[in-house]
Amino acid sequence: MDTIEEQTFRFLKEKGCSDAFLAETWGVTELDVRNKRKELGIVPSYKMVDTCAAEFHSETDYYYSTYFGEDERKQPSGKEKVLIIGAGPIRIGQGIEFDYSSVHSVFALQKEGYETVMINNNPETVSTDFAVADRLYFEPLTLESVLDVIEAEQIKHVIVQFGGQTAINLVKGLEEAGVPLLGVTYDMIDQLEDRDRFYQLLEELDIPHVPGLVANNAEELAAKAAEIGYPVLLRPSYVIGGCGMFIVHSEAQLAALIEQGELTYPILIDAYLDGKEAEADIVTDGTDIVLPVIIEHVEKAGVHSGDSYAWLPAQTLTGEEKAKIIDYAGRIAKKLGFKGIMNIQYVIADGNVYVLEVNPRASRTVPIVSKTTGVPLAQIATKLLLGKSLVDIVDEKARGLAVMPYAVLKYPVFSTHKLPGVDPMVGPEMKSTGEGISIAATKEEAAYKAFYPYLQKKANANEVYVIGNIDAELEAEMTAKQLTIVADVPFSDWVKRDTALAVIDLGKEEGEANKRMTALSRQLLVFTERETLKLFLQALDVDHLDVQPIHGWLEKKKQAEQAVIA
Repeated sequence: MDTIEEQTFRFLKEKGCSDAFLAETWGVTELDVRNKRKELGIVPSYKMVDTCAAEFHSETDYYYSTYFGEDERKQPSGKEKVLIIGAGPIRIGQGIEFDYSSVHSVFALQKEGYETVMINNNPETVSTDFAVADRLYFEPLTLESVLDVIEAEQIKHVIVQFGGQTAINLVKGLEEAGVPLLGVTYDMIDQLEDRDRFYQLLEELDIPHVPGLVANNAEELAAKAAEIGYPVLLRPSYVIGGCGMFIVHSEAQLAALIEQGELTYPILIDAYLDGKEAEADIVTDGTDIVLPVIIEHVEKAGVHSGDSYAWLPAQTLTGEEKAKIIDYAGRIAKKLGFKGIMNIQYVIADGNVYVLEVNPRASRTVPIVSKTTGVPLAQIATKLLLGKSLVDIVDEKARGLAVMPYAVLKYPVFSTHKLPGVDPMVGPEMKSTGEGISIAATKEEAAYKAFYPYLQKKANANEVYVIGNIDAELEAEMTAKQLTIVADVPFSDWVKRDTALAVIDLGKEEGEANKRMTALSRQLLVFTERETLKLFLQALDVDHLDVQPIHGWLEKKKQAEQAVIA
């Protein structure tokens, strides 16, 4: 690299060779390549995106980089700039929900008088609408591209909390390059992602956590899984959408996983607790917190939060359990000195509340919490990142749990019937591609709204096919709801009937995957979790809907809060 000529280096960049690729090829660091490139005066120029496709003359602050031609950027406004790093392409585990947070962060920054610069590379989002941020860069979310934009715009402040795990994964490189990040440091992230450091943090704060160990190879994995005791949950660090996560129930199952070679090390081994799962999105200034609602998952722990149905507010948690959830969140935020927004996940088992994980960023539930409670989490978090305190932004009376005189059900949206070969059985690895919410005066009506399109399509269906066994309680409940249980008819024949309503496979047998996928191909619901099935049965008790716009429900919330205060 030391002897490369400017002409050769420029040729490589013109042909699309990234700094990371060249670093790997030459056996040096990416920053070494970057410094050499800049030393030779090789930097990208930015061209304006023609939003009218040459049909009309247009000038927008919407740019892409190239190593050809002159720079076409407009003169800056002179205001102080803040860069927001987006979440990148939509994929399972990281979807449009993060775009909501990015856009609302832009709105908050603009209200505070800053010039906003957005970098993202997903055309199917609002954040990449050139009318949202003051300047938009349609660039890959790589360290090289982000640093190029930072230097071109001379940016002094960068926000990574609204770009999902994609933005968080850039923190280490940005910090090493001397970029000032608002609200978070790599050490802080590592303290939450590194299991040994995370458990040490919780123990210092006297917060219970799920027993867990780290294995660096197959031999350690087998020994430490046996030490913890089956069942165990396996997962790598820094994952998106639960990728690479497994629930292992036996030594034989673990041996089969190791044999398949699908595990990556180091791997985290957690005891699997058969309990309720809850989560909370909080904003904090490092001293105080705002936690507007506790989200309770319908399914027990072990189903990815993105694939679970969930209630806002929590429906079955005790006052003591809620108090612990809030208390633990406050302790963690204060100890870390964290500023901005974070998501904390909990498991409630045997009367104890355990902290499962802490994500130092906005989560996919932020839009749902913000819309249904009226608390603009992303905008509040942005103002905290700019140095304000909660005392300046949120009235003390509004910092507790929101009074919600209605039930909100978050439900997952799957595209599995469009993807042949995908097993609809839910677990720790996320499979849903979206989500929706239903709001109603009662839990039953909210459940009915969630399943309403399907029930309308299957209005004449009343048969459920049971794979394996179900308990007497479920059988009696389905019979009471005039459902016919089918188990002894050939599945290939039954699945074609107009009366086929759903398939139940609570045993989750691997050998029955073909039946589950066949049911999906016929666009039938497949239930592999008892709690989801119970929710579906609840929905069958309702036969009417009360439809209101979101602001109608928020007005009811406002009236209820005024009554409580009075």
